[in-house]
Amino acid sequence: MLNVADLLGKKDGDKPHFWYSPDDVGLVVDRIAAGLKKVDPADASWFDARRDRYQSGELGAYHDAIASIRQRHGGTPVGASESIFAYLSPALGLDLVTPPGYMQAISEGTDPSPSDKATVDQQVSDREIKVFVFNRQNSTPEVEEVVGRARAARIPVVRITETLTPANLTFQDWQTRQLGSLLQALGG
Repeated sequence: MLNVADLLGKKDGDKPHFWYSPDDVGLVVDRIAAGLKKVDPADASWFDARRDRYQSGELGAYHDAIASIRQRHGGTPVGASESIFAYLSPALGLDLVTPPGYMQAISEGTDPSPSDKATVDQQVSDREIKVFVFNRQNSTPEVEEVVGRARAARIPVVRITETLTPANLTFQDWQTRQLGSLLQALGG
């Protein structure tokens, strides 16, 4: 059995959306291949080939989208409604400027501190962010207010989800679609 949290060294209280970290995705793929090779050592080379094909083939567009955002928009300041995006933004080279306390409060369903809320409000009103990313599966009145003000300020808003949306997509198709929306919002 593979416990992904243990593999990644996560503990209770850590952000649970590990699949938003491309590095973590790669570690899980590698660990699955290693586990299969232990169960069936005679087919180890086949498992290695399949792992490599998955990383470069099925995950190819996913990796290409990440590289494209990093290359074209690295360093760009962006905002986010909650910590779900905190795993992905470093891989994209984006500067996530939303206060961590704000994102954590929204993730946990609590009220952000007045100072964190004021910072987010200022980032939107002064157009200090190029894009605002929000988890549409955790949209509170506070988040809807920020989304509305971002749109009014002509800041593109990108929706992401915690789970496959629609449910019939593969991981790579789901993530690549979301990355494509983000790339478009950043200006292509």
